[in-house]
Amino acid sequence: MRQPDSEPYWNTNVARHPGILRAVPADCGDALDVGCGDGLLARKLAGRAKRVTGVDNSPEMIARARESATGDPRLTFIEDDFLTAGLPDQGFDFVCSVTAIHHMDFEPALLRMRELLRPGGTLVVVGLAREVSAADWAVLVAAAPVVRVTKVLRRARGPEGMPVADPRMGYGQVRAAAREVLPGVRYRRHVLRRYSLTWVKPG
Repeated sequence: MRQPDSEPYWNTNVARHPGILRAVPADCGDALDVGCGDGLLARKLAGRAKRVTGVDNSPEMIARARESATGDPRLTFIEDDFLTAGLPDQGFDFVCSVTAIHHMDFEPALLRMRELLRPGGTLVVVGLAREVSAADWAVLVAAAPVVRVTKVLRRARGPEGMPVADPRMGYGQVRAAAREVLPGVRYRRHVLRRYSLTWVKPG
C-alpha cells in the first residue's frame, strides 16, 4: 500500500486538520470529506475511519486524489456535484468539509450534510466568510500580523489548480443560518480567517 506524505504542504486550511481529526468519533466506520480537493485530509481520515469517501467536482483535484490514494482500499474519490451526488442518506458516521461550502448554496449544503449523517454522527465544517461589520474588520486587522508571520514561517502554499471563490456570506449570516439548520451547533471563529461549525446529530 502506498504511503504518501501525510503533510506535503501547509496552509491555513491544513492548519484546521488536527481539530477535525480530533472530532472523528471513536470506532468510526464511514467518513465523508466534502470538497476533498487533492485528498490530503481524506488520507489523514483513513487513519481514524475504516472507510473514507471524498467528493469534489474538480476533475483535476480528483485525479490527484486518486493518484495519491493508489493501493489504499480504504479510500474512494468521487468526481461529482456534492448536492446531487449519489451518496447514501444516513450513510456516514463523520462528515467534514474544509473551505468548500462557500462554493455551494450554504443552507442546502448543510441540509445535505445533515441528511448524510447517521444518528449520533458528527459534522465539522470549516469555512470562509466575508467581513461585514465593524467588529469583523477589527478582528481581521488585529489578526493580520499573526496570519502574515505564520504563513511566512510555515511557508504556506497549496496544491496548484485548487478552485477558489470569494465568500458571499458574512460571519453573522453564517452563524444564524447554521443555528437554524443545525440546532445546538457550536460555532467558533478562528484567527487564521476561518470559522468552524461542529454538530452531533441526535441519536
